[in-house]
Amino acid sequence: MRNILEVQDVKKYFPLKTSVFSFMNRGKKYYKKALDGVSLHIPEGRVSILVGESGSGKTTLARIILRAIDPDSGSIIFNGSDITRKTGKELRNFRKQAQMIHQDPYSSLDPLMKVFDIIKEPIDIFYKDYSNEERIKKILAVLDDVNLKPSAVFAEKYPHMLSGGERQRVAIARSLVIEPKLIIADEPVSMLDVSIRGQILQIVKQLSVTRKITVFYITHDLTTSRDIGDEISVMYAGKIVESGSIDRVLSNPLHPYTQALLDAISEPKFENIDKEKVIRIKNFDSAPAESGCKFFNRCPYSMEICKKEPQLESKEQNHNVSCFLYDKE
Repeated sequence: MRNILEVQDVKKYFPLKTSVFSFMNRGKKYYKKALDGVSLHIPEGRVSILVGESGSGKTTLARIILRAIDPDSGSIIFNGSDITRKTGKELRNFRKQAQMIHQDPYSSLDPLMKVFDIIKEPIDIFYKDYSNEERIKKILAVLDDVNLKPSAVFAEKYPHMLSGGERQRVAIARSLVIEPKLIIADEPVSMLDVSIRGQILQIVKQLSVTRKITVFYITHDLTTSRDIGDEISVMYAGKIVESGSIDRVLSNPLHPYTQALLDAISEPKFENIDKEKVIRIKNFDSAPAESGCKFFNRCPYSMEICKKEPQLESKEQNHNVSCFLYDKE
């Protein structure tokens, strides 16, 4: 299967602010390693999941892929072309093919614009030669696709007249209207009521099939991943610690961090609701290790060898893990 996107050893370090006592460090600078050598690939036409807790580097990776910020090192390959340093017309052409659905449906829409004008903006930027009739037809069609019907009525509404779920559907429609090849959805349902999250996710899944769009879905919630995902990558402290097909990873998690994420999911069976679940983790508040395995300080299985850095390696078909527990030696 062809990969539409490849992330190759991407690093991004942010300098930490110095204090009034920084002179004691003799000029030494400290950095937050948001991404510390991330590599992954996204197959064309599939829904790929990136999961990890807050602060793991997920959104930083999304911004780098979309060229909102530049990586310190590494490459982003889109459709076989390195877009890491592209500028001008080439960068503009890439952004036409890759769009983002933001997390917050309340702040991502201009409150002074009608839904019609919000969705029309990308068309005005990338398809300036379209006639008014073509614009109207395209906007009403994409509103139908996200189940905002009757589309002509919703097109005349302002954001304050919509529910949170309806606003997010408008955001999805805005991303889809220029027919991109890749959609990056950054926590698109985290700010919505639980009752409508499933509806939004099903729209994303359905559109990936009907419009043949590749979706890179970023989340901290494993419970929503199985419903829409094909592949999954688990990120911890700027590193991919496990990846593979969603069925293999979630049914047989190998990395202790993935196991802990699954342990933290609420008990779905009513008869077990009062039973306390044991989360396989130690030192909940420990910071990621500076060297070796990032999960060393929190891992219940940590060994001396874990002070070295493990590599992401294949342990079974369609299943990779970065952990010394599974060394064949």
